[in-house]
Amino acid sequence: MNHPHPPGRFGLLLGYITPHRHVLLAVLGLLLAGSLLSLANPWMAGLLTASVMGDGANGWSVRQLLGLWLFLMVLRSVLSFATQYYIGSTGERITAELRTRLYQHLQALPVGYYQQRRSGDTLTLLSTDAAIISSFVTDTLVQLLPALVTFGGAFLMMAWLDWSIAVLALVFLPAYFVAMKVVGRKLRPLSRAWVDANSHLVSVVEENLGMLPAIKAFTREAHEQGRFDEANQRLFTLSRQQWQIEAALSPLISLLGGVGVVVLLWLGTNHIDSGQLAPADLVTLLLYAALLMNPLGTLANVYGQVQRTRGSAERIVEFLGEQPEPADEGDIVLDKVQGHIRFSKVSFGYPNRPLVLKAFDLEIPAGETLAITGPNGAGKSTLAHLLMRFADPIEGSVLIDGVDTRTATLASVRAQIGLVAQHVLLVNGTVAENIAYGEPSVSREKIEAAARAAHAHAFIQELPDGYDTVIGDQGIRLSGGQRQRLSLARTLLKDPPILVLDEATAMFDPAGEKAFIDECHEMLRAKTVILITHRPASLALADRTLKLGAGGWEVA
Repeated sequence: MNHPHPPGRFGLLLGYITPHRHVLLAVLGLLLAGSLLSLANPWMAGLLTASVMGDGANGWSVRQLLGLWLFLMVLRSVLSFATQYYIGSTGERITAELRTRLYQHLQALPVGYYQQRRSGDTLTLLSTDAAIISSFVTDTLVQLLPALVTFGGAFLMMAWLDWSIAVLALVFLPAYFVAMKVVGRKLRPLSRAWVDANSHLVSVVEENLGMLPAIKAFTREAHEQGRFDEANQRLFTLSRQQWQIEAALSPLISLLGGVGVVVLLWLGTNHIDSGQLAPADLVTLLLYAALLMNPLGTLANVYGQVQRTRGSAERIVEFLGEQPEPADEGDIVLDKVQGHIRFSKVSFGYPNRPLVLKAFDLEIPAGETLAITGPNGAGKSTLAHLLMRFADPIEGSVLIDGVDTRTATLASVRAQIGLVAQHVLLVNGTVAENIAYGEPSVSREKIEAAARAAHAHAFIQELPDGYDTVIGDQGIRLSGGQRQRLSLARTLLKDPPILVLDEATAMFDPAGEKAFIDECHEMLRAKTVILITHRPASLALADRTLKLGAGGWEVA
């Protein structure tokens, strides 16, 4: 896969923190003030040394110098507290808003995107990757300018005291940057591999939690433990390799800095012997040389963090570059439609697969119940997805009451359609909250009426807290048939003019299915119903049947 140039990645991500520029500028101001105070320390040490040695200190006594130095240290501590507070709070805000941006894009992506990817990848984006990017901005990026100011100030002070020693200090710089470059080359591939391994571990855990009943039923605990251990060991190995390299970088920089200080000390003593340098100035020079090392260490850490952040940046930019679901560019608002549906010469296929539908024509009059049957993969659910604009046709159009759905707003199209999917989706809340999911402010009377229409009221009353019973993740505390009925009740409460029942009775036993048909027969007559089913009993509800197959389609 071709990726954009790294600065482009970081430029895009930094665009999400522009609302906090004033806060970041304030932080930079505090950091710069701290850098200036750091530059004052070696100078104060030199003045104090000169005063103690009797060389004079421009009229300052030792006590005055100590008092001034103490004041500067207190001021630096206050600045450090303010800096850390603003950096921490800003970092958390950036992380929260970046997650919000990612979640907004997550909801805008088509259903097909998630059918081709592990959910753990998405969870990692919202948790680990967002936090890494935020940390890079607040803990690393904002440190660059103060580090450069400290470096430049220390060098200028050294040059003012003894230019030849300052030039010697610059000679060691290429060695620092070569060391950072060599280490960075090793960190770059590890950073992306670590992010991928972390995503894989999250995916394994998330999948196993959803599969827990099957794991226990087939006694696969040992096998799944092995899968987890393998993923965990992979992540541990990569983490250890990363930290080994990063841990080696700082000591290497320190060693090079120590060698430089020894050489500087040797040269400085020679200058003292020749009268070119005062002993107090040598103390100041040494402290400025040590101060010169701190920005280099910061730059080394920045380089390592850039390599580590690169993997998260790539993943986030790739995710944000994914094409959202069909654009909501329509300006027509569908309202109170009759429910007349027409598929006009529709062709559609999923990426890298043959066409599911080719020049498909179908007209469903308002108020008709149409059953759709056919083998798996024939396009039954695809028709429902095209109707609701989960996807758009490659060719042709889908019309509701004569209006091309692509010219209408997405919200108004979907407001006209109720979907009861084969795979029931419920939230971890009460029964009432799940039924009222699309209409959260509806009255309890309407919730119970929808439950009765879905043949769910009887079993709900038998639950420990009735409509206030919490059903667990995906309704795990309910049976399959009960979950299906809640899903149906949720859709019936919406009361849409068009209803899509995708294997809605699949979880019912024969008696429950018959009761459902008897209960809903009159109610469905007032709606346009697309009934996707294989069950003969449900076909009794239909006015016509559409049979899809590899060779085409047939309406009977």
